[in-house]
Amino acid sequence: MKVVARYDFNNGKQFVENNYQIELNEIISVISRIDASLYKTKESEEKTMIGKILFSPSELNKAFKREFSALSWVHQKVICNYTNGIFSPDYKPAKASRVKPFRDMDFLKPGKKIGIEVQFGKYSFMVYNVCAKMTIFKNLGFIDAGIEIVPVKNFADEMSTGVSYFEQFAWDLEKRGVSNIDIPVLILGIDS
Repeated sequence: MKVVARYDFNNGKQFVENNYQIELNEIISVISRIDASLYKTKESEEKTMIGKILFSPSELNKAFKREFSALSWVHQKVICNYTNGIFSPDYKPAKASRVKPFRDMDFLKPGKKIGIEVQFGKYSFMVYNVCAKMTIFKNLGFIDAGIEIVPVKNFADEMSTGVSYFEQFAWDLEKRGVSNIDIPVLILGIDS
């Protein structure tokens, strides 16, 4: 795969290049080492493309995990401890499940404050990653900048319907503008 587009959100490009050039080089290297053709394995059951062989987002994610792990990037999970006192006195919360609620970031580089999210999902997840999750992980002290890796439209068109893509995401972020809580994020558009 290769990086074919970049979007600079809140000065993310300059911030990452000035502070994390080594990590950015690793990220681009990881992307270039993944042969997307190996993961065109999903047979569509969708009405509009029955039987068509598509790229498998879950298999692509596994490939990214293998490559980033080999370079000592780690997955970061944070348990959500909900604050007592935010509910009205007459509210009775449900019993806690055995699975604790959490937030996670795909990859962090130990000793550095740069986080990566790889997203082959719905549009809402891309927006959540950049406009909420990365800010949360900054406030928790894990990162000060982020990189979001997403498919461009040509690549997304060869996945299941509903996978969002770089062009729409960049347009929406541009029209949304930057808030005072947003962190610098470089968005990389990749193609197979």
